[in-house]
Amino acid sequence: MQTHPSGTRDHRSSTNPLTSIRCILRVVLALKILGFLDDGPLHGYELRRRIVELDGPGSSLSDGALYPALARLEAAGCLVRTEEPGGRGRVRRRIEITAAGRERLRARLRHPDETEMTSMPRFLTVLAFLSHLPAAADREAVLRRRLRILQAPSPAFFYDADGTPRRSAREPDPYRRGMARVAGAARRAEIQWLREMLDDEHDEH
Repeated sequence: MQTHPSGTRDHRSSTNPLTSIRCILRVVLALKILGFLDDGPLHGYELRRRIVELDGPGSSLSDGALYPALARLEAAGCLVRTEEPGGRGRVRRRIEITAAGRERLRARLRHPDETEMTSMPRFLTVLAFLSHLPAAADREAVLRRRLRILQAPSPAFFYDADGTPRRSAREPDPYRRGMARVAGAARRAEIQWLREMLDDEHDEH
């Protein structure tokens, strides 16, 4: 929001998209940190390795991103860092989640935001820690939300010159056809898995 020379505020101005992206990345990183710490206490280098491995090949996580995130979560009472002796006389910090951090994690997992439900990479992060929700009904609700999203008509990747969605069978570019084929197969496989999981959850009740 900007201020005009007259002193009035311009409500038409929008949020800086770079700021929004940074906020999203912070939220996602916090979820990963709390999720892995809920598995058990870790040292910083162990936590970073697990996050990088979860993100997949080609990913990285700098100290400049991880340690400020840990400091924010510590200030919020979500984790504690305890010094302990390490090798060669060095001091290591053991990081543990607190009860408040565990509740924050569970709240995020109970109610993922819309992007976490619609974006495949972000939903996979939610799945990585969904078992941390103790109530089967809460886990089932998240899976049902995702299933409803996938069962909606899939969007077209490409369009004809007149704006008509182009079906993959009519796509002349073989690489685009391949992309659509891979995406469609992944969508169908996930729908099948979600149905199987929901059937299993229902049988356990």
